Amino acid sequence: MEKTVSPAIIKRLPRYYRVVTHLFNEGQTKVSSKAIAELMDVTASQVRQDFCSFGGYGQQGYGYDVKKLKSELENIMGLNKMHNMIIIGAGNIGRALAGYKGFGDGFKVRAVFDVVTDGIELGEIEVLNISRLKEYCAENKVDIAVISTPRSAAAKVAADVVDAGVKNIWNFAPTELDVPGDVIVENISMSESLYVLSYYMNRQEG
Repeated sequence: MEKTVSPAIIKRLPRYYRVVTHLFNEGQTKVSSKAIAELMDVTASQVRQDFCSFGGYGQQGYGYDVKKLKSELENIMGLNKMHNMIIIGAGNIGRALAGYKGFGDGFKVRAVFDVVTDGIELGEIEVLNISRLKEYCAENKVDIAVISTPRSAAAKVAADVVDAGVKNIWNFAPTELDVPGDVIVENISMSESLYVLSYYMNRQEG
């Protein structure tokens, strides 16, 4: 039976990966849990506990092999696989995501869908009318559907991609999606993040 990992640890994984990748690119070959902790503003004990959730990769008195740790984190998060993505909604967010170069080699935007496609050019990425969404998903391997539509369209778009067999949704629409239990949804709200920042600003200002 697979061990359950807490959502809090999962949320820290990308941060660990960013730190370890930076160390790797700087030519560092080994790193201690204390050094990782200082870079992430957590405790060394927390770092060790988190890594132990996936089997543990360090050696007492040596620390962690940076190259191996980077590889293990890529394996844990599936970054060593190719994930085909589509984007539904070619507004400001959709276009920005389509042109973003920071996803890494494991994520490829294959097509963008919208109600109006005239005049939209996104390099090598196909731009298709929304009417072809279900047909495209049925004929192509789509691992992740990115929804960046207005709130009013998000529910139908989600239903269409789920009906076509897509099991993973990255949702930028400002609404919660009602999907089957076997479909994974990661909600992204930029306004919520801004409101959290505003809260801390308000606390500082008294």
